[in-house]
Amino acid sequence: MKKFLSTALGLLMPMLLLAQGWPSNYGGVMLQGFYWDSYTPTKWTRLTAQADELAQYFDLVWIPQSARAKSSPSMGYDPLYWFSNYNSSFGSEAELRTMISTFKQKGLGTIGDVVINHRGNVSNWVDFPAETYNGVTYQLQSTDICKNDDGGATLRWANQNGFSLSANNDTGEDWSGMRDLDHKSENVQNNVLAYLNMLLNDLGYTGFRYDMVKGFTSSFIGLYNSTSQPEFSVGEYWDGNATNVQNWINGTKVDSKVQSAAFDFPFRYTARDVVNNTTKKWTALGGTSVMSNSSYRRYAVTFIENHDTEKRTNDNQDPIKADTLALNAYMLSMPGTPCVFLKHWIDCKQDIKGMIDVRKAVGIKNTSNYLPYRSNKEYYAVIVTGANGKLLTVVGNTNHENIVDAIDTDIWINVADGYHYRYYMDAALEMPWIDKASGTYDNSVVVRLTAVSENPAAQLVYTTDGSQPTASNGTRVASGTSLTIDDSMTLKVGLLDGGTVTKVETRVYDIVKPFEGPWATIYLKDPTVAPYNWNAIFFYAWDSEDKIGDVWPGVRVNADTTIRNKKFFYRVFPVYSENYTFNLIFNKGGSGQSVDITGLNSDRYFEITSTTNKYTVRDITDLMTGDILVGDVTGDGQVDISDVNAVINMMLGKTPITDVGDVTGDGNVDISDVNAVINIMLGKG
Repeated sequence: MKKFLSTALGLLMPMLLLAQGWPSNYGGVMLQGFYWDSYTPTKWTRLTAQADELAQYFDLVWIPQSARAKSSPSMGYDPLYWFSNYNSSFGSEAELRTMISTFKQKGLGTIGDVVINHRGNVSNWVDFPAETYNGVTYQLQSTDICKNDDGGATLRWANQNGFSLSANNDTGEDWSGMRDLDHKSENVQNNVLAYLNMLLNDLGYTGFRYDMVKGFTSSFIGLYNSTSQPEFSVGEYWDGNATNVQNWINGTKVDSKVQSAAFDFPFRYTARDVVNNTTKKWTALGGTSVMSNSSYRRYAVTFIENHDTEKRTNDNQDPIKADTLALNAYMLSMPGTPCVFLKHWIDCKQDIKGMIDVRKAVGIKNTSNYLPYRSNKEYYAVIVTGANGKLLTVVGNTNHENIVDAIDTDIWINVADGYHYRYYMDAALEMPWIDKASGTYDNSVVVRLTAVSENPAAQLVYTTDGSQPTASNGTRVASGTSLTIDDSMTLKVGLLDGGTVTKVETRVYDIVKPFEGPWATIYLKDPTVAPYNWNAIFFYAWDSEDKIGDVWPGVRVNADTTIRNKKFFYRVFPVYSENYTFNLIFNKGGSGQSVDITGLNSDRYFEITSTTNKYTVRDITDLMTGDILVGDVTGDGQVDISDVNAVINMMLGKTPITDVGDVTGDGNVDISDVNAVINIMLGKG
């Protein structure tokens, strides 16, 4: 294995100077394509289906660690396999490869979550899987585990059971969840380098997000990246002190060249403190971060929420509690490389699309410069200089008189606004603007057309049939004109300057009309009573066409009804076409979920039947909707009143079975009494 490392380094030495950790003057935006326990919403197949839309706005998508982990389901942070098993909680290896290649075809780079600080074992504390890849068998040994792993507990176990650990202590922070790897070990380095090479050159990843890099010295990231040559690399150095993060970035240098960017935790904590404080002090956004340092902002991957900080069902973590839109607007207008959290994208998609449109129109890069404009506890305003012009961003109280009075509207043109944010483009950009992003809207959407121009009399010309607007083709309007779009169309707007259209902006709108087709009601027999005793009921639904926008754990269902003396909770779903189907998971609010129920497109009734790893369910539609047909229930060879009594009493849950009495009060026990009981059970009185 020593020969492999030496040969690899020798072959790649001429390339070492190319590795720069993160491109300079990079204008891309990254999406964190998952959140905690997002196994179903972010299956590889579902992300693949969204490639066209994602590629319009993002340049990179960060996905979970994609190999089979030790536990199941797993988010991938308990890694077990590196080479041989890529059937994970998010899909199969074939589905993973299809997603990565589809992304690449659309211009999207895939960032892989690389978890190499620690690794899981096969059967005891110190054994790792042997994996053969391209004819070479890779396996970590007990001697690849840090001597002081798990506070010394691993060493005690190893001594008691006849194993040896590394002679080296951990070069970073210890984590007791799994075995910490000794990155000084030549065998560890060879395994890691082969693993990274496979991710890049076999699976097709564009770059890496390194997990828990506080667990080992940053120089090893320098070694791994300078050898494997990812186009993008970002480390999770979880620290709120900007100097500490910058020191980690410096520690990745090889031949004086930085080999990795870092997530800008100081930026995130500044944003959190501004809005989580009940006495919001927006001026604090001007605090110190990696992004705020012109020498390091190239390597700052900014974010305001991720899977470790978000609010989870059973764990509050450290979430942003207010002004998600405003903080995204701030982040997406600033230098560094913004990383949008998937939940924010789902919940605020059209706003975030508009923000990214503005960022790219102005040409804001990760190395762009900015200057605070003015601020106080009510608002924060900053001017960012992009490759194409300048952007004035205001967050907080955008209507505060101090900021409104200060903005010269001959110079700064309002192009986008929303709750607690507003964007002004520099009039010198000389371009048309449409304030609503492309996408799907219900019923209609009102768009504002703006001439970003130093000429106050500048006009716009637009078309709605996809044709190119010219001085003679299209409708002329003044800046500030609003259009109501109530049908799907391609809108093109040009800036008319001296009888010539100089620049054109395009939006594609898909207008969804109110659903008028059939509906399907899904019923769940009351699981809040014994033996299951659920304290909440959620229906999580999805379909292959992404027409259902549920975010895990879905919609809390409180609507209930009684059918044939049984209580059911229900939710109604549209059925879009004859062949349309949707899928469903019942759960208690993120935990205690049922198995997947697939292929639904009509009224169906279900009941929980057992709990193993997941709750199993039974389809009882026929029982709840069909005719009551009585057979020889008692087994006496005859179908008579005794069988009717047996069925009725079983439906009533009575044991032992008792006979129907004189319900009608006519002195006889006959079919009229049976009918009376059945009608009472059906709620007919």
